[in-house]
Amino acid sequence: MEAINAIGRRKAAVARVFLSEGTGKITINKRDIVEYFPSSILQFIVKQPLSKLEVLDKYDIRINLQGGGYKGQAEAARLGISRALVKVNPDDKSVLRAEGFITRDPRVVERKKPGQPGARKKFQFSKR
Repeated sequence: MEAINAIGRRKAAVARVFLSEGTGKITINKRDIVEYFPSSILQFIVKQPLSKLEVLDKYDIRINLQGGGYKGQAEAARLGISRALVKVNPDDKSVLRAEGFITRDPRVVERKKPGQPGARKKFQFSKR
């Protein structure tokens, strides 16, 4: 099986995922997942689709991550892995969708507007 690729996005983060048969090694930006995400919670988020389908040690995964913060990057990687797994076996889509791993989270930071200090906040109004 040649490498299957997929893209996951969340907030400002973009994850390009390359999935191939192997022993369960996950590499992010040429570093091991434990080194890239020291937090066990973020490692858990990235591995969620694999553990749900019980294929943790079946695939080697290479991920290129860009932009965003560490939480957004972890969730972008999760979406990318889910999409790649669906390309491998389309029957898994319903299981992953039930867990919410297939849905792209559309929430992004709202832009700052001119004439006010933030996206929604206004400067204090003074009548006199």
